[in-house]
Amino acid sequence: MALQIITIPCLSDNYAYLIRDEETDQVAVVDAPEAAPILGALKDLEWSLDKILITHHHFDHIDGIEALQLETGAQVFGATADKHRLPQLDVELAEGDTFELGHETCEVLDVSGHTIGHIAFVFKNAKAAFTADSLMALGCGRLFEGDAKMMWDTMRKFKTLSDDTLVYSGHEYTASNAAFAITIEPDNADLQTRIEDITDKRANDIPTVPASIGLEKATNPFMRANLNEVKALVGMTGASDAEVFGEIRRRKDNF
Repeated sequence: MALQIITIPCLSDNYAYLIRDEETDQVAVVDAPEAAPILGALKDLEWSLDKILITHHHFDHIDGIEALQLETGAQVFGATADKHRLPQLDVELAEGDTFELGHETCEVLDVSGHTIGHIAFVFKNAKAAFTADSLMALGCGRLFEGDAKMMWDTMRKFKTLSDDTLVYSGHEYTASNAAFAITIEPDNADLQTRIEDITDKRANDIPTVPASIGLEKATNPFMRANLNEVKALVGMTGASDAEVFGEIRRRKDNF
């Protein structure tokens, strides 16, 4: 069994993702910042859309959903906790729920922090996690609704996924995230190497996502707030992991 995943740039820096189960030809899209690029990709690929998967309510993730649903008749999936801010849902989801895309099983994680009710879609067999604005390449989403402890708990959930799981996040923010990350760990060799790769990719207009959980654990400061060396670097030796995470987030907000 395998999933085919197509990255679709939307708006100025968003990504939507088309996911196809190769055995059954069932197709889903994760988020819909705008309908036209997604409909165009479906037409070019000659795919029919079955499911629309919503991560959270921010406009740049849902603005295209109503037009997309009207055009395709696809079912809309989203979080029960967020439904009052989402387009009409056909299937309501919560932490630990599962559903099938063809022969592939998707598990739902509550990854609140950026917003309350933000969810991620994890295909463990296919080693793919669609994280939108929770875990991002070399970063995480701003804490618009949750607090540092909540988002740190979300980071801990992602750290339990296998290192070879690929993270498909919602924006092309990696270059700016990298510029900040190196201020936290200037001597991190893995981060230095990653920055070189990011620079090359962006110079050629190549997306920097997905990236593996293992790479995020090695380079993303928001996933490393529990490490003693990181605590020392931010001057918080002895502080709790969530407190250190919060300080790193505060610095990023002001970067």
